[in-house]
Amino acid sequence: MQSPARGRRLDAVAGPFTPRTPRVVAARRLHRRRDRDATGRFLAEGPQAVREALDGTGTVVELFGTPAALDRHVELAARAARADLPVSEVTDEALAALTETVAPQGLVAVCRHLDVPLATALARGPRLVAVLAGIRDPGNAGTVLRTADAAGAGAVVFAGDTVDPYNGKCVRASAGSLFHVDVVRSPDLPATVDALRVAGLSIFATTGYGDSDLDDLADQGRLAAPTAWLFGSEAHGLPAELTGVADARVRVPLHGRAESLNLAAAAAVCLYASARALR
Repeated sequence: MQSPARGRRLDAVAGPFTPRTPRVVAARRLHRRRDRDATGRFLAEGPQAVREALDGTGTVVELFGTPAALDRHVELAARAARADLPVSEVTDEALAALTETVAPQGLVAVCRHLDVPLATALARGPRLVAVLAGIRDPGNAGTVLRTADAAGAGAVVFAGDTVDPYNGKCVRASAGSLFHVDVVRSPDLPATVDALRVAGLSIFATTGYGDSDLDDLADQGRLAAPTAWLFGSEAHGLPAELTGVADARVRVPLHGRAESLNLAAAAAVCLYASARALR
């Protein structure tokens, strides 16, 4: 049904959808990883994420919004309508069921998975790649993804037993960057490293006990080559089989009294050091 007043396609024929409306129930199941994996879909909440998702052709499947949010962001509803996507009004209760934040912003998009095969991502010749190896915290993973995008990385690889990139917290922490870079899921860590090396990238493993100092690598010009950075979890670091095969085991120099940097901060320092050298 077309609403002349708002200029968008509305699929809520009998008023806004409620938490019991079948399409809301189906979308709500995407909070669970098994349902995301089974359907190949995930949720992106908030106007920024919706805007970035709509920039990708074929990414968005459906847009849900409260009447107030759809009026406030009428340009997003109009873009969805022009793409012939259903725009469904929902009650505040239904919106709360679809979101995981304390103060939701009124919009949620159902999106298709964005996975790119590793071979496809590498065939595009990225000069900077971030590899998340065994990182289980979705906030950390999403923040590193966002930082990698900002630093100009061409791909972010979720390798081995790493958090689902479509976890709601990871999607929110990426602040839209999930839709900007090639997102690769590669379960085999050694095979991932082998493929990166064959593609001509230097492999640098980050560790607080590394024998190479980041500043020294920069001074030696080694960061000017195409590079894949390996980042491990804060709790356990990188597995030994990865640090053992890396071209360098790199530590970020600490000039003050801090014991260490957290994962996101260390990733930002390393990625931006490479970005500067590559430019």
